[in-house]
Amino acid sequence: MEYDLELERAVKEIRKRKVRTVCIQLPDGLKPRATEIDEYLEENTKAKIIIWAGSCFGACDIPNVGADLLIQWGHSAKIAR
Repeated sequence: MEYDLELERAVKEIRKRKVRTVCIQLPDGLKPRATEIDEYLEENTKAKIIIWAGSCFGACDIPNVGADLLIQWGHSAKIAR
């Protein structure tokens, strides 16, 4: 299945907020793409990226790692148009 990770949108938000540390939280199905996300964000921002490898059961499952910004990805099927 193909997902649009909206990485450029994440880059814009990181730059807009001028954050130094970003925590990325992914559901299990997207964890194999963690390296891709990390590399893209680090190459396109000045932020340090932390990948949260723990659980991710929704918006109520927030890691406490002291990051300036938390970006939590979910997944849904791409809609064909």
